[in-house]
Amino acid sequence: MQVVTPSPDHVTTTPNAVMTGLAAPSRGSTELSTWQVRMAPGSSGPEHIVDREQVWTVTAGALEVTAGGRTETLGAGDTLILPAGVLRQVRTAAEAMEALVAMRSDGQVSVPGGAGARPLPWAQ
Repeated sequence: MQVVTPSPDHVTTTPNAVMTGLAAPSRGSTELSTWQVRMAPGSSGPEHIVDREQVWTVTAGALEVTAGGRTETLGAGDTLILPAGVLRQVRTAAEAMEALVAMRSDGQVSVPGGAGARPLPWAQ
């Protein structure tokens, strides 16, 4: 058994969101990574592809996700399962959003036209 205590060292801030790493290989997990995502109102992440399935559970606010040409809006309590290898974009509307995300710890992300796949730092 391992207890992970929140730490500022586990926080990654990007122009679009703040990710707080929870479980990850660097914190004792061998198979899964989990993290909290916080996005300000009107924020939008880049279009990207993740090579592993992700499960997003919205804990506050609302989230709009476009994946594979389909758009869904989720509110607090809703859970979204995003398949691996599908182009997606995550954005908020008029209110801030928080979600918990789970993924296999070996997942990598790529951006169309970018320099290849890379690991998600908060999931390491």
